[in-house]
Amino acid sequence: MTARKLLCLMLGDAVNLAQKSILSEVWEVCTVTDIKAADRALRAQSYPLGLLCLDHIDNHAHGELEQFLKMHWSMQWVGVFHEQALKLPVWRELILEHLFDFHTLPIDALRLDHTLGHAYGYAELHDAPCALLDKSGDMALVGLSGAIKNLRQQIVKVAQANAPVLIWGESGSGKELTAQAIHQKSARSSGPFIPLNCGAISASLIQSELFGHERGAFTGAAKEKRGLIESAAGGTLFLDEIGDLPMELQANLLRFLQEKTINRVGSAHSIEVDVRVIAASHVHLEQAVKLGTFREDLFYRLNVLPLVVPSLRERKEDLELLIQHFFKVFFQDKNPRLKGFSSKAIVAAKAYDWPGNVRELINRVRRAMVMAEGRLITPQDLGLDRRGSTRNGDALDDARIRAERGAIHVSLQRAGKNITHAARDLGISRMTLYRLMEKHGIDS
Repeated sequence: MTARKLLCLMLGDAVNLAQKSILSEVWEVCTVTDIKAADRALRAQSYPLGLLCLDHIDNHAHGELEQFLKMHWSMQWVGVFHEQALKLPVWRELILEHLFDFHTLPIDALRLDHTLGHAYGYAELHDAPCALLDKSGDMALVGLSGAIKNLRQQIVKVAQANAPVLIWGESGSGKELTAQAIHQKSARSSGPFIPLNCGAISASLIQSELFGHERGAFTGAAKEKRGLIESAAGGTLFLDEIGDLPMELQANLLRFLQEKTINRVGSAHSIEVDVRVIAASHVHLEQAVKLGTFREDLFYRLNVLPLVVPSLRERKEDLELLIQHFFKVFFQDKNPRLKGFSSKAIVAAKAYDWPGNVRELINRVRRAMVMAEGRLITPQDLGLDRRGSTRNGDALDDARIRAERGAIHVSLQRAGKNITHAARDLGISRMTLYRLMEKHGIDS
C-alpha cells in the first residue's frame, strides 16, 4: 500500500509525539517543530493532510498559527490539544473554523489513526477538481475545453508575428487576459505591456494620453509628457474597446500604424516608436463600419490577425475548474469555515448562461465566499437558486429588458434621434448605445 503523506506540526514539547502515537505504517510523516518550517515544507511539497499538535497553550502563538492555517486553508487539518484549550474562546474558535477534527491529550493512537484516515479520504475528494487546473505553462487561461485549447494554440501562432491583432469577445470573456498571453509568448515579452480602455477616458484627454504632449500645448500642460504609445516602446500597446475611440483619434492611430511615428500634442516633430498594437472590442467592428462610427481603413489595418475569445457558455466544461481556481485565488476573502462548493452549486452554475462571462463568475464567487454562512457554498450564495436564476430569461430579466428598451426609446426621442446626445443622456458611449439598439431592434 502506498504511504500517505502527512505533515506534523509539533508545537511545544510534543516533538516526539508523532513517533510515539502515529504507529500505522500507511503514513509517510514529515515532522516540523515551528510554523516557519511548516510553511517551507508546504511550499516545497504538497501535503493533503496536516496534524497539528500542541501539548500546552501558548496564547502568543495563536495569531501566527491562525494566519498560517488561513494561508493553507485547502489542506485538511486534525488537531491534538490539551483539554485546557477547549476552555478558551480564541482556541475554540480556531478549532471550529480551521480544523477537520480534533483530539485531546492523552492521545488514543488507534482513534487518532482512524480520524486521520477519514480526513485523508475527505482531502482527496475535496481536492480532486483542483488537480485538473491546467494553465498551459505561463498562460493564465484556465480551462481544458476544446474552445480554450484552440484559443491557446492561436495565441502561440499569433505571438510569433509582429502584425496588429484584433480580439473580439463578449464583455467579461477575457480579452485583456488574451492580449497579455500574446505579449508574454512574443519576442516582446521583456518589454512593457501598456493597456488603455478607450471607453473609460474622455475624448478631450485621450489624444494626450495616447500621443503625449509638449509643455504649454494646452492649459495645464506644465511639462512635457510621454504618451502611452511611447511608454509601450519595445513592447505591446493594448487598446481595449477600440470601437469607442473618437473618429478624429482613429485617423491619428491609423497614421501611426502606417508610419510607425507619432507627434505629441503641440509638437511638429515626429517620433519613431516601435510598438505592437493589440486592439479589442465587444462589438463587431464590421457593423460599426457600416454604421459609419468606425473607419473602414483602420478596421482593415487592425484586423490583420483576428482572434475570437469564447464566451463562458461556450466552454461550460471549464466552469468547475474556474470556480475552484477563483476560490483559491481569493482565499483571503473567504469565511474561515468555508471549505468549498456544494454539488448543487456546481450544477446551478452549469445551468446558468453567464451573460457577464468570467467577470460575472468572479464577482459571484467572491461575494459568495464572503457572505456564505455554511461550510459549503450553495446555489443561493451564488444567487443562482431557482428564484434568482436567469436561465432562459425569468420575470426579473424580462423586467430589466423592458426597462432598458424603454429608457433607450425615451432618450432617443428626447434627443431627436441624435445618437451622441442620447448616449450622453444615458451615461454610456455611442458604441454601447449602438450595440443596445441592435440588441433591442431599435432603428435610429
